[in-house]
Amino acid sequence: MIPLETFTPAEPAQTVSAPLPWVQVARTAPYFITEDGEPWTPVGHNDALAWPPLVSILKRPEESAAYFARLRQHGVTCLRLMLEYAQRDHHQLERPVGRFQPRMVARWDRLFALAERHGIRLLLKPFDTFWMWKRWRSHPYNAANGGPCRRRGGFLAAPAAREALCRRLAFVIDRWGGSGALFGWDLWNEIHPAYADGDVGVFDGFITEIATFVRARERARYGRTHPITVSAFGPMLHAAFHSKELGQTVPDRRANDAIYRHQALDFASVHTYAHGTIDDPANTVDPAAAMATLTRLSIAELGDTRPFFDSEHGPIHTFKDQRRVLPEAFDDEYFRHVQWAHLASGGAGGGMRWPNRRPHILTEGMHAAQAALVRYLPLIDWPRFNRRNLNEEIRTSLAHVSAFGCGDSRQAVVWLLRRTPLAADGTVARGHRDLVTLTIPGLDAGRYIVTGYDTDAGEPGVTLEAIVERGPLRVQVRIERDLALAVRRNTA
Repeated sequence: MIPLETFTPAEPAQTVSAPLPWVQVARTAPYFITEDGEPWTPVGHNDALAWPPLVSILKRPEESAAYFARLRQHGVTCLRLMLEYAQRDHHQLERPVGRFQPRMVARWDRLFALAERHGIRLLLKPFDTFWMWKRWRSHPYNAANGGPCRRRGGFLAAPAAREALCRRLAFVIDRWGGSGALFGWDLWNEIHPAYADGDVGVFDGFITEIATFVRARERARYGRTHPITVSAFGPMLHAAFHSKELGQTVPDRRANDAIYRHQALDFASVHTYAHGTIDDPANTVDPAAAMATLTRLSIAELGDTRPFFDSEHGPIHTFKDQRRVLPEAFDDEYFRHVQWAHLASGGAGGGMRWPNRRPHILTEGMHAAQAALVRYLPLIDWPRFNRRNLNEEIRTSLAHVSAFGCGDSRQAVVWLLRRTPLAADGTVARGHRDLVTLTIPGLDAGRYIVTGYDTDAGEPGVTLEAIVERGPLRVQVRIERDLALAVRRNTA
C-alpha cells in the first residue's frame, strides 16, 4: 500500500463563499444525504473543461459564470467531469507526469469556486480514459514520455502507474478536497480489462489500493471522506461486447463483483447503453424501456443498500459512428423519458447524459426536464425510502401503457408511459387520453396519498387517496402521454 507521507501536500484553493455540506450515503436507504441530514439527489450530466462554455473559463469567465447560474436555475445539482480531457495536450492535468500545468490548475480553481457559489457538486474522474487509450503515444503517463507505464494495457496492475495515480489524487485532495462542492470520486472511468492486460481479476486489487489511499488521505486532511465509486461500461458486464478501440470482452462475475459489491466503494455506477435503443434511438419509448430493464438488472446485482445510478448514457452510436445529431424536439423527449425510467426504476436521480450534440451541451428542453424532475423530488422521503424495483410487479389495465416503479412498505415512485400510438417522428402522439387502473404491491395496510405529476410541465396534478387493506394498492388515473406518481403513507 502506498504510504500517505510519500506526497508533499499541495496548497489548498481559496474558498469564495460559505462552505457546502459534504454529501454522504444515507444510512438506511440507497440514496444520498448531506452531512446536515438533508436529502441530496444527483441531477445533472457529463461535462468537460474542453467543451463550451467551460472551455472559456479563464478567457471569458462571465460565460462560465452564466452557465452555472443557468444550471442552478434549472435545479442541476451535479456535474461529472474528468480532471483532464486528453484529446488535446493543453487539457492534460500533468505534463510531464508530476508537473501540474498551471493553467489547468487555475481552471479547476475557478471551476470549484463557481460550483461552491452555485451549490453544484462535482463527480470527478482522474483520467479521460478514452483519449488516453487513443493518444497513448503522446500521453504523459507513457514511459516513452517519462511516465510510469510502458504499456497502456498494463496500467491498472503496474505499481508505478498506481503510485503516479495516487500522486495525482493527492494533489487534487489537498487542493480541492476540502470543498463540499466535491460530491465524490469515480476512480476509473469505464474500468476495462484492456487496461489490465485482459485480466478482470486485477480490478479488485486496484480498487482496494486506490480507494484505501483516497480515504486515508482525506481523513488525514479533513477528518471525513467523500463517496467513492468506479464506473463500468454496462454492456461489458452483462453480455459479450466488441469495441473497436478496446477489443472483445465476455461477461465475468469478477467484474460485476468489483463494480456492484466491492466493499471499498460507497455507491455503484454504470454507463447505461443499449444497442439500437439508448445508443441509437428510433423512437422515444424503447430507450426508456431499455433504461428501466438495465436499471433493474443493476439493482439486482447490489448486495446491500448502497445507491446506484447511471453515470453516462446517450445516443453514442448515432453521434459517434453515424455522425448524426438527433432532432432537438425528439432528443428532448428521449432525454425526459430516459431520466424518468431511471428514477422510477430505483436509480438515484435521472442518470447522467453524455451530451452527444454539437456543441457538447444539453438543450434548453433537457434542462427544463431536469428542473421538472427536481420539483418532483420533495414528494418522496428519500433518506427513508428503502426501495426495491417493481418494474415487473406493477400492473396496468391497458396493454399499451407501461409502468415503471420502485417502492418499499410505505412509499412508491411510479412512472406510466404510453407506448402507442407514436407520431411520425417517433415521439409519443398527442391527443389521446385513457383511464388506467394501476396496482402496486408491497405497501403496508393503511391510507395513502397518490400525487399525479406532469413530467413535461413539471407540476403536480390531481391528488388521490387510496386505502390498502390487504393486497396491492389500486388506483385509477388518467394518462395522456406519460405520468409520474408519488405514493406516500398518510400519517395524518
